[in-house]
Amino acid sequence: MRMIKLICIVLLIPYLGISQSIDNLITKSETERIERVLASDEMEGRKTFSPGINKAAAFIAKEFGAAGLKSLKGDDQFLQSFTINRPRFISLSASLDGLAIDNKQVIVVTVQPEIKLTEASGYLVQKIVAGENLNQAAAKLIGLNQNTMVLVDESHAQNFGRLVRFKNNLSANQATIVFVLTNTQPVKYTIEATHQIESMSLANVVAMIPGKTLPNEYVIFSGHYDHLGINTRNMVNGDSIYNGANDDAAGTTAMMMLSKYYKALNNNERTILFAAFTAEEVGGYGAQYFSKQLDPSKVVAMFNIEMIGTESKWGKNSAYITGYEKTNMGAILQKNLDGSDFKFYPDPYTEQNLFYRSDNATLARLGVAAHTISTSKMDSEPNYHKASDHIETLDLDNMNEIIKAIAISAKSIVSGKDTPTRVDTTQLK
Repeated sequence: MRMIKLICIVLLIPYLGISQSIDNLITKSETERIERVLASDEMEGRKTFSPGINKAAAFIAKEFGAAGLKSLKGDDQFLQSFTINRPRFISLSASLDGLAIDNKQVIVVTVQPEIKLTEASGYLVQKIVAGENLNQAAAKLIGLNQNTMVLVDESHAQNFGRLVRFKNNLSANQATIVFVLTNTQPVKYTIEATHQIESMSLANVVAMIPGKTLPNEYVIFSGHYDHLGINTRNMVNGDSIYNGANDDAAGTTAMMMLSKYYKALNNNERTILFAAFTAEEVGGYGAQYFSKQLDPSKVVAMFNIEMIGTESKWGKNSAYITGYEKTNMGAILQKNLDGSDFKFYPDPYTEQNLFYRSDNATLARLGVAAHTISTSKMDSEPNYHKASDHIETLDLDNMNEIIKAIAISAKSIVSGKDTPTRVDTTQLK
């Protein structure tokens, strides 16, 4: 009997070690410290293009450096800086074979202040036909980077408006692409559009821990660090600073805590990338730029963490995964939590299309098992996008346990033991 007890103790040592390690490395006090800084009035609501967001970026970069992480370029500079060109619509007129068409049937993707397109302009003419994947076909044509008029079959009318997302985050040399919703093959046409082109500087904050045996396979942990800034027109009890404690200082804090945890373990077989995205609230520019710097075939999984500071609809020790049914990643995470009280659920708010609304969307559209983890009650979150989104409204004990659960549930993916299935991109519209 004594020998049996000894054997049991020996077998339990690794698990006790993991438990002790994670409790020592992911602590409520450290989680609260980071959260308090990001959600402080000093950060002025972390609005995109504001001094406050620059302060937040500097803080995150400093924390990455102190933890001993590496930048993507191998130096100690963690800012992933980039410029976006954003066309602001001014005017549009269009006619096909002499007949004027509704402006809603035309989407112009351009970095030119003025365009005039006719049959004599030398543009390529392409089609997206019925039954074709609209998103993939449009992305492919834009990727060719040739001036093109694209005739989109009217069967795509319901999703045609979504093509406006391609107007975001354009490079300075982007060719002009004009999408026209029509079932005709016009012989003569005139499309004139005027935009104001704005060039703006932004920066993600990105760090990495190189993988030991699978350095070219990537696992991403992310959260967006921007919020809404200061709004004196919608104050709450005299407070005009939208601190964004839950949205998304909570997710950014989780990502930073996970970076410290994995760096302390220093046993990841796959390379781990930690990304604090900018400009989620104004168009998702940060995640879009970041995703374009990667070969999606090498990205194994993405854990995007968004608003985990309040209890989910199921209470403590729970969270949901957007797009749960699109890959087996959720099943892998739950398997790694066997024996714990924590449970991941499928997204209960599917009517809000959260899977394609957050920073996981760009890579998900390219087939990556990229999901958002959240607890936000999207039908009844009282402080969402309000000045009342303060740290005092968060359950920091529960939030810290969620961060631990993410760390434990991701272990077999980080170690290279498990590889989630890919998103079926043929089903995307």
